[in-house]
Amino acid sequence: MRVSAKDIDFRKLNQQIKSTPEDVYIEACYGQRFLASGLAGTKQVTIQGTPGNALGAYLDGATLVVEGNAQDAVGDTMNGGKIIIHGNAGDELGYAMRDGRILVKGNAGYRTGIHMKEYREKKPVIVVGGQVGSFLGEYLAGGLIVVLGLGAQEAPVGNFTGTGMHGGKIFIRTEQELKGLPAQVTAELAGTDALAEIVPYVQEFAAYFGMEAEALLNSRFYRLTPNAKNPYKQLYTAY
Repeated sequence: MRVSAKDIDFRKLNQQIKSTPEDVYIEACYGQRFLASGLAGTKQVTIQGTPGNALGAYLDGATLVVEGNAQDAVGDTMNGGKIIIHGNAGDELGYAMRDGRILVKGNAGYRTGIHMKEYREKKPVIVVGGQVGSFLGEYLAGGLIVVLGLGAQEAPVGNFTGTGMHGGKIFIRTEQELKGLPAQVTAELAGTDALAEIVPYVQEFAAYFGMEAEALLNSRFYRLTPNAKNPYKQLYTAY
């Protein structure tokens, strides 16, 4: 089903998305918020334009494809499914994400992947092709974040990366040294065994955006993990 979003309120647009069993292609999207929020099942929603805040919030199984940029809070608390963005994403990408995958070809803003968590088979994954702003993985409790640094001349992360991190892993592809990391983070160069964890996600990213996965993986990556002595660990339940 094809839908023109021109002059349509986000509530009506969401009703159309959720009421049809078919895949949906939305044209001329200009900032409508909360699109596909809570959407489950196997439906694919493709958006031409720029969706507004909280695209795919609480997503629970569907696939969202953005043929452009997306604004803030993409995938807020999403519980499953996939979001593929062919441009850039705003701040708070994947906030409190619990499962599923978000792939961004370009850059992402501040606080990417904060409060992400995992439980048993549920493991959220974010892959950003370019660079991200400050507070990447703030209070990260689980899941996997990969920043590929394409086009970045400096390290592709801002300040306070991993502040309060007590679970999960962050992989950063860069030839530059990572500086100013907080005490809660341990950074080491990722060897072959460590990189094996991100191989399927980098391959998926490369397939969607027409890149060579081998060339991306044949680079220097840092792996960031929680410092075992960090002061936050005792505050959370082990699983």
